[in-house]
Amino acid sequence: MSKENSEQKNKTNLENSPVSAKIRARIVAGGKKFFANDNISQFIQPGELESLQVEVAEKMQALLESLVIDTKHDHNTQDTARRVAKMYLNEVFRGRYQPAPTVTEFPNVSHLNELILVGPITVRSACSHHFCPIMGKVWVGILPNENSNLIGLSKYARITDWVMSRPQIQEEAITELANILMEKMRPDGLAVVMEADHFCMHWRGVKDSESKMTNSVMRGSFLKNPAQRMEFFSLFPKK
Repeated sequence: MSKENSEQKNKTNLENSPVSAKIRARIVAGGKKFFANDNISQFIQPGELESLQVEVAEKMQALLESLVIDTKHDHNTQDTARRVAKMYLNEVFRGRYQPAPTVTEFPNVSHLNELILVGPITVRSACSHHFCPIMGKVWVGILPNENSNLIGLSKYARITDWVMSRPQIQEEAITELANILMEKMRPDGLAVVMEADHFCMHWRGVKDSESKMTNSVMRGSFLKNPAQRMEFFSLFPKK
């Protein structure tokens, strides 16, 4: 078979493939990764998200059947596959499939250079190990300089929700959030703290209902200057 015929056959096979295969092929061709916590919206063409939802629903239905659930006669699960597919793509994992929210930055005309503390921001995510919920709070500390960009209060929540609406682990999630805020705002210092309940601990395994995870990311002056770090934690809400 000639190279041209082979390429045409591969193209035809891809055109007849599920929409997930088409999206995956674009990502691979672009040399990008598509881990659970990656945003892949740039590789999804108009109308494909709806088709992907149908495909996920079909595969979810196969999972229910493999779990030996009678979805034909059980009125509680007759529409579960469609509901789960819609929930994953449009709600709990939308941070993978939707582009970043529009965030307008404005200049620091007043040359603010004192600590700004934002939070608590409610966090809803899911662990990539078991797809169990992660529910918690995030606090953000910013030390701007005269060249920093500032963003509106609600935009912290929008960016946080976009980052958190993916399957992931908590440590990587707040690192990604810190990277985005540093790039957008260019402050002298940035601190992000997250405290969350992990339902993979509450619901399964050891079934520990009390344990929480708290972790932080420090950038710039918060990382280098102990006094500024202490100022941030002194304002951090105590239980």
